[in-house]
This record gives sequence, structure tokens and C-alpha cells, in this order.
Amino acid sequence: MTRTRLALFGGTSAFYLAMVVAVLLSTWLVTLDWKIMLFRPYQQWPEIHGFLDYYVVLGQRGPTAVMVAAWLGWRSWRQHTLRPLLCLGAALLLLNVTVGAVKLGLGRLGPHYATEVGSAELFAGGDIFPSGHTANAVVTWGILAYLATTPRARRYLSALSAVVALGVGLTTVYLGTHWLSDVLLGWAAGLLILLALPWCEPVLAVAESWILTLRDRVRDRLRDRRRLVPSLPVASGGPRPGYFPQRPPGSEEPVRGPAGVAGGRAAATRTGVAGGRAPATRG
Repeated sequence: MTRTRLALFGGTSAFYLAMVVAVLLSTWLVTLDWKIMLFRPYQQWPEIHGFLDYYVVLGQRGPTAVMVAAWLGWRSWRQHTLRPLLCLGAALLLLNVTVGAVKLGLGRLGPHYATEVGSAELFAGGDIFPSGHTANAVVTWGILAYLATTPRARRYLSALSAVVALGVGLTTVYLGTHWLSDVLLGWAAGLLILLALPWCEPVLAVAESWILTLRDRVRDRLRDRRRLVPSLPVASGGPRPGYFPQRPPGSEEPVRGPAGVAGGRAAATRTGVAGGRAPATRG
């Protein structure tokens, strides 16, 4: 955690708290929410409605998590480290816990379910404050910039993730699924998670070491089990070695080979000849 990152974390935390207080007290921010909602942007510019219906998917947790996890999984395999996947998992866990707790605690209704003009619509059983789409877009795409290995890649990915998150948040306002204050708080919530990730790095390092150690133990056990299984070399194209059971001690029954009865008759014939008995002849 550098001083710059600490300063950004403190400033973002203050902004987050100010947004919550502004909505709780039904200040000018709630009035602005209602003005935008009554303006109904999706009716003013219906020609872009179809495109934005698809664009907002970039903020949905399921599809974006799968896409980013696939990329980070490939990076983990190439770099022989679990850090990219662990960082993504930690960020999504923090996102679900922090954003979900505030959503359920404040219980704000969305614009389509609002009941009283000018009201903040809090503690009414809703779950849209802060915007989960917006916070998820900030975290999911911002984690790519956080894990960038060069300053140039970090700058480009930071700009790209900022544009995607900004567009997702404004799209939810256009579609009428979120108030503007929901989006502002969602941006702040996602940024706080990215700024707090360096504090999680020691825990992630311990988790990675434990997982790799467990993997090596399982691999060694499987290798030892393979060594205990006897294997006989077989020539290419040649017959495989047969299995001949041993005769129990004191048993007079001849040993039967893989040929079954034929093998037993051959053994009996050899025994008769060795004892001086000639085979019987007909006549």
C-alpha cells in the first residue's frame, strides 16, 4: 500500500460515506435521481436501446467472471502461479460481502418499483443501492489492470476498464434499472475493493503456498501407488505373459496352465512316461 493508494482509499471512502448520507437524508441527490427517472432516457433515445441491452452484460457477474477467470487461468498456467486466480477470487468475495450487505441493509427500491415521487425509497425490501452491475464492472475488469506486469499495460488496461465501468453504470441509468446515486455508489464500492487488494496479498501468498504443497503431496502419493503396481515388459507384437496359479501344498491335482484342460493332459502324460507306464493301446 503506497501513500498514493492510501490517499485514494481514504478519499473514496469519504465519497462513499457522503453518498450514503445524501440518500439517507433525501438531499438534492435524491431530487436529481427523480428528475432523471422522470426524463426516461430510454424513451428519449430508443434507437440505442437494443445495443445497450447487450452492452450491460459486461457488468453481469456470471458472464464477466467466466471470461476473466478463463484469461487469468491461462496466465496462471503459463506463469506457474495461482496469484491471478486467487486475486480474482478474493476481489469477488469482497464484492459480494460488502455490496450485498449494504444492498440488503438499506433495502432501496429501483426506479421501476418506486412508490412515492421524491422519496429515497429506502428500507422497502429492495436491493439496488449500490449498483451491483457497476461495482462488478469496476472490479472484474479492473483486476486485469491490477495484475498487469508492465506499466504500459497497466495504463492501457486501467483506461479500458474505466471506460467499460463508466458505460455500464450509465447504461443502467438509461434503462431505468438504477438511480444515478446507485451508480455513483457502485463506482466507489468497486474502486474501494481494488484499492484494498494489496492488504490481501499476504493472505493470498499463504493460500497459494498451502494449495501448491497439497498438490505436490497428492501427486507424490499417486506416483508411489503407480510404482507399487508390478509391470512386465512385453515385446512388441509378442504374446502377453500368462498367469500360472501355484499348486497348494500336499495337493495331487496337476497344475493347469492357461490352456486349461489341454495343459493338464500334457502334464499327466509326462508324469506317466516318467514313472515307466506306457500309454494304453487299443486292441
